[in-house]
Amino acid sequence: MLSEFDIIQRYFTRPTPHAVLGVGDDAALIEAAAGTELAVSTDMLVAGQHFFPETDPRSLGHKSLAVNLSDMAAMGAAPRWATLSLALPEQLVRENEKWLQAFADGFFELAHAHQVGLIGGDTTRGPLNICVTIIGEVAKGKALRRSGARPGDDIWMSGHLGDAALALAYQEGHIMLEAGEIEKCLAALHTPAPRVALGQQLIGLAHSAIDISDGLLADLEHILKSSSVAAVIKMDQINCSGSVKKYLQHPLGVKCLLAGGDDYELCFTAPRAKHQEIEMLSREQEISLTCIGSVEKGEGLVVLDPAGRKVTLETKGYDHFHAG
Repeated sequence: MLSEFDIIQRYFTRPTPHAVLGVGDDAALIEAAAGTELAVSTDMLVAGQHFFPETDPRSLGHKSLAVNLSDMAAMGAAPRWATLSLALPEQLVRENEKWLQAFADGFFELAHAHQVGLIGGDTTRGPLNICVTIIGEVAKGKALRRSGARPGDDIWMSGHLGDAALALAYQEGHIMLEAGEIEKCLAALHTPAPRVALGQQLIGLAHSAIDISDGLLADLEHILKSSSVAAVIKMDQINCSGSVKKYLQHPLGVKCLLAGGDDYELCFTAPRAKHQEIEMLSREQEISLTCIGSVEKGEGLVVLDPAGRKVTLETKGYDHFHAG
């Protein structure tokens, strides 16, 4: 059976041109570019909590890094380095080296696309658990934060929401999807595309930003609380796929759209004077950017349906300690 050090050397040791010293010593050495600050984020994925144990390992390698890249996007930071810690069941290591290779391939394919170097981490025996820490650079004093929203700002979102949550509902047997819908929704769940370039382009345009990981309502409320403001959003302005639209007459569809999570799109606020500039950015970069509401004085978040009635949900997003 492979040893801990065999696993590290065979599957997770790659060149790290942006690091002074990468994998193989007691600690990595990195040097930030002059005039930048370091942005650091950690995410953990636990089998049975964040993914089904039988999830395709290549997709899992991709997603384990993608969720961290999405945090960099929300800060407007350029991702540079990552560490990876794995708890692996003994049976997996003993019987399925192909799993390790596929996981590594998915991880490094996305890392290469964003020029991220894996500079360290840890491996141990235990229930399947994946923890990635990512480090990025952002110009000093320019990082996007949750605390910058101001009354009068427009509220924007990238991409469309709900497909990943719909895929999970399908996997759990709550809904039926057509063949084409299954493929598209599962791709949204397992291989999200973090908006790294968009986040950097929003510096100077946006007052605040967050990535939509736990659900639009939950994540937008983080901005509102951090900024001490209120907001109104209109449900019919939230961009979603035809698959999600089919279910919007049912509570499940509304929940997938507003509180499903796993979207990894960006929600951001920007001055109304920047509206045309953001629309131009959307066209130039071929990224859907949709204005869904506005920031107001006060506190709280109001969601209006197409008839102007308030929408209420028992759950506003995913909570690790209250997940059903």
